[in-house]
Amino acid sequence: MAIYALGDLTPTIHPDAFIHPDCTIIGDVRIGAGSSVWPQAVLRGDGGHIEIGERTSIQDGSVLHTTPEWPTTVGDDCTIGHIVHLEGCTIESGALVGNGSIVLHRAIVRTGALVGSNAVVTNDTEVPSGAMALGIPAKIRPDSVPPGLIELSAAAYTERAASYATDLRRLD
Repeated sequence: MAIYALGDLTPTIHPDAFIHPDCTIIGDVRIGAGSSVWPQAVLRGDGGHIEIGERTSIQDGSVLHTTPEWPTTVGDDCTIGHIVHLEGCTIESGALVGNGSIVLHRAIVRTGALVGSNAVVTNDTEVPSGAMALGIPAKIRPDSVPPGLIELSAAAYTERAASYATDLRRLD
């Protein structure tokens, strides 16, 4: 596992989190219980801090960074899809950010909101609860998230992480 301190900045990872051996975590990164960080994800807390809540998945190839001015915060029960870039933004609990999306400085994705695959949520954008953000730049579609969709996704990755924690084994 590539987990690094950077000077005095040290990651804090709950012992119940699943951290895949092929991800990279650097500096002031805080990861909550039951959360998972998957292969080739990079969480780099070198200028400010990154906070990941409980039961949240940071999926394959995602990059989370921060700035001294704006931390990157992801709440509880979130799904951060494959190859997502988050920087200096807030993803509230119970939100989903789809594959290939980008969420930038001071943007807020509210509880129950969804950022669609490949969307770009630009600086200072707010995605309200129950809304979808779709396109480049993202356009907001209010009241578009089907009930239960986000909860199912978060629960599926929490279960998958538990399986990986016990059954993953390297063969070479």
